[in-house]
Amino acid sequence: MISWDGESREFVLVVDARGTVTDRDPRTAAKLKLSPGESFLARAVPGTEQKLANFLERARKQPLTNVELSLTADGKAITCSFHAKPDGPDRVALLGSWLPEEYSRSLQQVQESMEEVANLNRRVVVQKTALEKTLSELEDSNKGITVLHQELEDKAEVLQRTAEVRSRVVANVSHEFRTPLHSILGLSRLMLDGIDGELNSEQRKQLQFIRTSAEELSAMVDDLLDLAAAEAGKVVMRPEKFLVSDFVSALRGTLRPLLPAGGAVDLVFVDPPPELQMETDQSKLGQVLRNLVSNALKFTERGTVEVSVDTRRDDVIFKVRDTGIGIAAEHFERIFEEFGQVDGAIQSRVKGTGLGLPLSRRLAELLGGVLTVESEVGKGSVFTVRVPRVHAEVRELSDLEARPLDPNLPQVLVVEDDRKTIFIYEKYLANAGFQVVPARSIADAERFLGQMQPAAILLDIMLDGESSWNFLARLKRDPATHDIPVLVVTVTNKEQKARALGADEFWLKPVDQDRLTRKLRALRAEEDARVLIIDDDDRARYLMTRFLENGPYELIEAGSGAAGIEAAREHRPNVILLDFVLQDMTAFDVLDELKSDPLTRPIPVIVVTSLDLDQQERDRLLQQTEVILSKESLSREIAIRRIRDALRKADVGSNRTNLLSS
Repeated sequence: MISWDGESREFVLVVDARGTVTDRDPRTAAKLKLSPGESFLARAVPGTEQKLANFLERARKQPLTNVELSLTADGKAITCSFHAKPDGPDRVALLGSWLPEEYSRSLQQVQESMEEVANLNRRVVVQKTALEKTLSELEDSNKGITVLHQELEDKAEVLQRTAEVRSRVVANVSHEFRTPLHSILGLSRLMLDGIDGELNSEQRKQLQFIRTSAEELSAMVDDLLDLAAAEAGKVVMRPEKFLVSDFVSALRGTLRPLLPAGGAVDLVFVDPPPELQMETDQSKLGQVLRNLVSNALKFTERGTVEVSVDTRRDDVIFKVRDTGIGIAAEHFERIFEEFGQVDGAIQSRVKGTGLGLPLSRRLAELLGGVLTVESEVGKGSVFTVRVPRVHAEVRELSDLEARPLDPNLPQVLVVEDDRKTIFIYEKYLANAGFQVVPARSIADAERFLGQMQPAAILLDIMLDGESSWNFLARLKRDPATHDIPVLVVTVTNKEQKARALGADEFWLKPVDQDRLTRKLRALRAEEDARVLIIDDDDRARYLMTRFLENGPYELIEAGSGAAGIEAAREHRPNVILLDFVLQDMTAFDVLDELKSDPLTRPIPVIVVTSLDLDQQERDRLLQQTEVILSKESLSREIAIRRIRDALRKADVGSNRTNLLSS
């Protein structure tokens, strides 16, 4: 009889080939309510009968383990795990273990969860299909947008090229017109002066018509050139300080000869406040007002043309008021169009280019202001020019110059006379973590150098009224400044001369932002650079340290190859200066040690030697080093320049490695 441990969950029974119980332990009787002679197959949960029959059939042939079956006991379903093995030719011995109800429920929950996961997965597949379709549609839309953008860019490029061609044609044709026009004007003046004989009245009248027409054409050519330059952004602004009273006085003297004979029109200038001062382009402002007054005199048959000056906050307001024919409101914009003129009796008599007002408005905008008109037909017009008292470029540069030095930022001294270029450098360098210190003359630059030690100098060669070649030479001769990196950026292609005078870099304008900031960051990195000098000759090592002392580097010395290798591993220098001949080992031995260690392998090495190396030795060295320097020709400038080159190459290589690994 099979024994039973009452504390166990296991039970034992034996069934024959028909599935009838032939023996069982007490636990089987207690839990499954099975007795000998009863059918074990009848206890299968409905729907699993075949699974139980297959299990018994297989168990008569071979042992089975961990087979879960669902049985019924007291009308309830329970889950049991069975081990089975043959017990003679027609019987099967079963060792069962029923699983707790919690486990059964867990299995049921797992099954339900699996069904939910399956359903969710099906929904995900559907959503993925829909998403892929949407992405495909978006890709198609994106391709369409890309094509549209490309078309717009192509059209913009065509328009830009057309505008450039137009400007060049206008400029070239206008220049070509000037020579024959000057000849016509000069010859007509000679003939009218009677140098080659007196003219009769009819000849004089015809020549006067010729001269007047040539003068009108010459004025049109000048206006075309000015307008083409303004539209192309090639007008150079030259702001200067001046008293408005002096400006108005000069304007008065220039315009009085334009008054028509007979005294039917008065030209009145209202005196401005005597202390009123402006800092803008006086020439451009005068050109605008001369055009406005000239127009007012043309279209005023009698009455007054008045020029007045007023101020409002930081703006100066010039008004040119006339009592002429006036302009209808619907023509206000037309008169500011190129060659735009209003038909009328006076207009047909008074010929003009149709360019004066468009040019005046464009110049007013370049001054940072506006040109507007108020008018009423038959009652005259008022043209108002409102410009800042101080030009925006001057104000921004003054703010830049007045800004205190930030001790937390490296300063770059920009020696440049063009304000727009200074502002471009300010934008470039501020984003890169540098502070721009502008100097518009050599005197300003020397004054700043007496107060600060910049991280670098950005130098234009062709300044307003002076050249900076001598300044560059003085910088590199003076011990106080010869270590400051000088980057020459100019329009004159004189790189060889700049390098000969000590320039650390030479670029033609305009300089690329990435190139400029990369170079300055590399120079900035030198301030924290460590340089290891490996040389067993005390005198040579002393000379090298004297070359590099007071520079931007931290110097480390090693008197032997072994000490140099140990120092390289301990201090991780940025550059190594290595003597070729050492007492304890050769340069090749040192290089092999350095390059075999991942910690020291990336460190650039500069070989310094007094030997005349053969080509094979040089080729082998150059495979593992940056450059080979001769001790006889070595100088402070050459050493620093080669160290900078090595640092820059190492930085570029490091950046490339980081990009590849990211």
